[in-house]
Amino acid sequence: MSTDADSAAALAEACVAWLARAGVTDVVLAPGSRNAPLLLALWSAAPAGGPRLHTRIDERTAGFLALGLTKSGARAAVVTTSGTAVANLHPAVLEAVHSGIDLVVVSADRPARLRGTGANQTTDQVGIFSPFVTTHDLASVAALDAVPVTAAGPLHLNLQLDAPLVPAAPVGHATTEFVVETADSRQEWLVNGEPADLQKGPRTVVVAGDDAGPRARQLAEAAGWPLLAEPSSGARTGDHALRTYRLLLGTDLGARVERVVVLGRPSLSRPVTRLLEREDVEVLVVPCPGVWPPAPPGSTAIGAPRWVGDGPDDPAWLDEWRTADRALARRVDRFLAEQPALTPYDVAAATHAALPAGGLLVVGASSPIRDLDLVARPTPVGSRRKVIANRGLAGIDGTISTAVGAALGRQGSTRNLALMGDLTFLHDQTALVLGPDEPRPDLTIVVPNDDGGAIFSMLEQGAPEHAASFERLFGTPHGTDLASLCAAARVPHLRVTSRPELEQALASPNGGIEVVEAVVGRADRRQLDARIRSFATDPEE
Repeated sequence: MSTDADSAAALAEACVAWLARAGVTDVVLAPGSRNAPLLLALWSAAPAGGPRLHTRIDERTAGFLALGLTKSGARAAVVTTSGTAVANLHPAVLEAVHSGIDLVVVSADRPARLRGTGANQTTDQVGIFSPFVTTHDLASVAALDAVPVTAAGPLHLNLQLDAPLVPAAPVGHATTEFVVETADSRQEWLVNGEPADLQKGPRTVVVAGDDAGPRARQLAEAAGWPLLAEPSSGARTGDHALRTYRLLLGTDLGARVERVVVLGRPSLSRPVTRLLEREDVEVLVVPCPGVWPPAPPGSTAIGAPRWVGDGPDDPAWLDEWRTADRALARRVDRFLAEQPALTPYDVAAATHAALPAGGLLVVGASSPIRDLDLVARPTPVGSRRKVIANRGLAGIDGTISTAVGAALGRQGSTRNLALMGDLTFLHDQTALVLGPDEPRPDLTIVVPNDDGGAIFSMLEQGAPEHAASFERLFGTPHGTDLASLCAAARVPHLRVTSRPELEQALASPNGGIEVVEAVVGRADRRQLDARIRSFATDPEE
């Protein structure tokens, strides 16, 4: 133990104790010189009940690993040294900000007397993560002990560590037992305000965005309303959830909607966005975690919605949606089965079908989660299939790291899968670089590889009139050999080109982290999607 009450060693030891009180079960370390006291204190505490440690060479990867751990139910902290190391956490911290995730950031800093002196690797770290994140600039144990351990969203501890940074004698393992608190620090967000009593009346649908939770399904079932649930909503279960809702919103059914109740944050579908912007639709929004307005313009923020109607609402309304959804889903499936080559929709459908009860699926942004949204059949209530996506800012950053963290953090998962596009995979390839002593989950990463950015082909810039500039500016073909990349990181890799090959690969996981590359085309993606969209309004041939 340190003899100086506010030495670097004492402040580091106090930080470990604070993390235990805050319920932090896992700490991701990115090594440096200035944060050496923190690393040594954590290493010392680990065998005595301290947090599980994970070491990464890339701070951006470290940040998203901690994010994934926290999203899956653990609470994690990430520890960095000073300077650009802290700045590299910014993408993960912003995702945590806008998702309301209780990520803890611990950064090492120079003492205040060295600020503004041109000291090496020094910048202004106080408030570096924007006004949305509270930074505690700490130079003493007393100041650290006064920091509350609960949080709503990320928290930044900036520790002023002065020399000596490494003790003269080697650090041994702690003899005092650490007890990590297990209380959930994440605040309940659906109980804000008075409950909103909802009754029969306008034709209503329930929209369940990211992290809406089971209350969206429960409301839809109690009221007898259609449920439009995104894959990562936690509500795409039961017989009220509709698979092809975003296509149906472009039909007469969508035009007849008069009221929408929104839980979670919807972010996948332009048809849903247009529905929520309609002036003739009453929009009731339950504020969700993260830094967002309580309700968008033109909508009304409400407390927890409560159905008080005398029995379910008009059953004919729900029956119309169900009938149309079943017919449209069959038509989409039949069309995809007729395609001569493997499509991204096949990959999404096969991956979702391979997810057993109690399993975890992490889905990347861009096309894969939208493909999944169309093909994923609602699952039985209570089967505990958990689907996670970084929808706070919906970036492709750190998706492999998030998946590894989520798999490590979810205790008792029967299977861990991740689905992400090739660009998303390449964006976080350093996440595959793990040391020999690092905890490794069983995780199958499925990569539909179309050699570029397929999602842009479906947007305005993918129209034929922009063909001359599209490939260079948006298509971004990379030609990367994923097998060689995986071999360099000693990660098993399998390349498949058909649905049967993919299904066989998913049925026989090897254990550990593995990559299944599914080769798909991109040249006809715009036409493929246009044809599928047409099914909602064109009569069946």
